[in-house]
Amino acid sequence: MIDLSRAGTIELPDGAGSAGGGRCDDRVRFTLRLEGARLAEVRFGADACASTTAAAAWLAEAAEGRELLDAARLGLADVLAGTTIDSPECALTAVDALHAALGDAVVRGASLAADSHRVGIAMSGGVDSAMVLTGAVEEGHEAVGLTLRLWIDPSAPNPERACCAPSAVRAARDLCHAKGMPHFMLDLREDFRAAVVEPFVAGYAAGETPNPCATCNGSFRFDAIDAVASRLGCSEWRTGHYARLVERDGALLVARGADPDKDQSAMLALVDPAILARVRLPLGERIKRDVVAEAETKGLAAAKTPESQEVCFLGGGELAPFLERQGVELVPGPIVDEEGVELGTHHGAVAFTPGQRRGLGVSRGTDALHVLKVDAPANTVVVATLERLGRREVELRDVRLRVPCDRVGASFRVRAEPIPAAFEAHADGTATLLLDRDAFQVAPGQVAALYDGDCIVAAGVVAG
Repeated sequence: MIDLSRAGTIELPDGAGSAGGGRCDDRVRFTLRLEGARLAEVRFGADACASTTAAAAWLAEAAEGRELLDAARLGLADVLAGTTIDSPECALTAVDALHAALGDAVVRGASLAADSHRVGIAMSGGVDSAMVLTGAVEEGHEAVGLTLRLWIDPSAPNPERACCAPSAVRAARDLCHAKGMPHFMLDLREDFRAAVVEPFVAGYAAGETPNPCATCNGSFRFDAIDAVASRLGCSEWRTGHYARLVERDGALLVARGADPDKDQSAMLALVDPAILARVRLPLGERIKRDVVAEAETKGLAAAKTPESQEVCFLGGGELAPFLERQGVELVPGPIVDEEGVELGTHHGAVAFTPGQRRGLGVSRGTDALHVLKVDAPANTVVVATLERLGRREVELRDVRLRVPCDRVGASFRVRAEPIPAAFEAHADGTATLLLDRDAFQVAPGQVAALYDGDCIVAAGVVAG
């Protein structure tokens, strides 16, 4: 018999979450009421098969009365062990719904007392964060997995390529539960869309080339994880980025990771310095292949997880169709040389970026042509030979200065070789870079990470 005594809905809940799918196309919803950190009431509703309904009823009974962290340890294995359900797929829908409600409670502001042994782990479902979690557990910490569910284009051809896909959330949760640790999925899809995706689309519509990874990691992801880790009483939180933290002149700076092929320091160029004191980067001194090999020896399933693509919310799709789906009008127009001579046509100027060569479909004799600039108002792509793309002076806006500097190494792409430059910051938040040699793929909207040696000392956005 299924115990339906907790069927129903809590009015004005402290947390609510739903999930659907599975072979029976079930729908389950949980609502929670907290008293401090304790789940005083848990209620569920199910438009579902008997197995899924039984799983939801069991989870409601098991979660009610537990502390928040203990409830976040409940998973699929617990349901299967505590019931006679023989359908893991059906039970999983109920587990997803409960964890959606638990995560919602945390997003709404649920908090815990500080604990020096508790650490937050930013988890993506991949091998790097899996190893960070494993290391924290081996050190004797209570490691709280924190996974952000972020917006992915619903029309994407392969959304599972994204680091925030539902399967990645489940993989992170499964690993936490296998080690007896709590896990929270934080549904920030709409916040992410507003903070990262919409500016990305607007940037391209204006003829710029935004860098969403720097925005996501530098101002959205780190801010969100830091706020939640603090509310959950974590003494620190850790992430699997391949970068290091270095103290210089009393300031904590992001520095290159030891693995030159995986260095992710530029992605963290915009992180608020106040957050860095609470963050640990355990993989900064590691080499990626060694991390994967160690994960294999530990039997971690994440060792075989493929890398996510850089612009995760595209879900494996192409840029131009994505922009059109987001309301950017792509109209055919001319491709011209610097003298205005038309060489061909394009499908929409704003889908191109300075430095681009592939996809132009034009030539001039034996010369290889690249995009020199995108004139969005005129819907025109201007092309030239590579040497004409070279720039020695670059203006920056939205500059963030970490320590005083007048000489930097300017990097305009992740893991690009920095170009030595004179750096002059201005009082209005802008700056001028005078490069020692030509840079060939500089585009408005890109984030420039400015290094002194291995450390990022400033960052800004290419203004034009």
